[in-house]
Amino acid sequence: MSDAPVEEFLFYCRSEKGLAANTLEAYRRDIEKLAAYCVLHKRDILEAGADDLRGFVDSLYKATVAARSIARHIASVRTFYKYYVGRGLIPHDPTADITSPKQWKRLPKYLTLDEVNRLLEAPSHGKPIGLRDRAMLQLLYATGLRVSELVAVETQNLNSEMGFLRLTGKGGKQRLVPVGREALSAIDDYVKNGRPKILKGKASKFLFVNARANRITRQNFWLRLKQYGLEARIMNPLTPHVVRHSFATHLLEHGADLRSVQIMLGHSDISTTEIYTHVLRERLRKVYDQHHPRS
Repeated sequence: MSDAPVEEFLFYCRSEKGLAANTLEAYRRDIEKLAAYCVLHKRDILEAGADDLRGFVDSLYKATVAARSIARHIASVRTFYKYYVGRGLIPHDPTADITSPKQWKRLPKYLTLDEVNRLLEAPSHGKPIGLRDRAMLQLLYATGLRVSELVAVETQNLNSEMGFLRLTGKGGKQRLVPVGREALSAIDDYVKNGRPKILKGKASKFLFVNARANRITRQNFWLRLKQYGLEARIMNPLTPHVVRHSFATHLLEHGADLRSVQIMLGHSDISTTEIYTHVLRERLRKVYDQHHPRS
């Protein structure tokens, strides 16, 4: 069977919808798995019917694929068929009657304020790399960026006088995010005293750079963050997403409204942001149980 339908769909997602590379790769994996299932059952992917799709989903269950992953597979192939229905190349969407498995929403892990303070102080203040890492950590916690957004920040994206950062997030969507004084101060220190020493006369459009004048990679930042977490005596596994969750949780705990947090996080749907209300309810329950005389 030809791979042309899959490749055409991915080209559309990349060129017309401007989807990120990670999203495109997830689409490719999920749809190619369906394509392999169709080949096994001697069926062209564009001729598959509802029974074929139910069989494909059943095969995922039998392979003990996690419910969250099955839901992603279904969403991917549903988007694939929606594209071909829209082009008039197939008469109907065979996934129309396929339901996604119910998933329990996991509460996001986040840091306490004391843990955040220890983390932000972990990088060395006297070394160029330490100044860079401190500026990255400060900006990450101040804005709740995704790690892919953090490493891609260009010098022109930051308006230090106005205290705003212009970002291009998922799907090519742009947003403005306010940046606090402490983060701006750390970035200014890095730009004046760290970045020139790292670049050694080389030029780069990226704000956070390595010695080759390239932007620091996501993988490298993850490893450095993990090391700083150990130095800050943070016992739970630490990832950039944990810092992002901490940003959102602390905003809400200090009175921010959900809609504002949604905009700053770059969530297209507020239902994605609503998971943080679970965090607040948990906190309120603990406070009530601890302090109310008749709890």
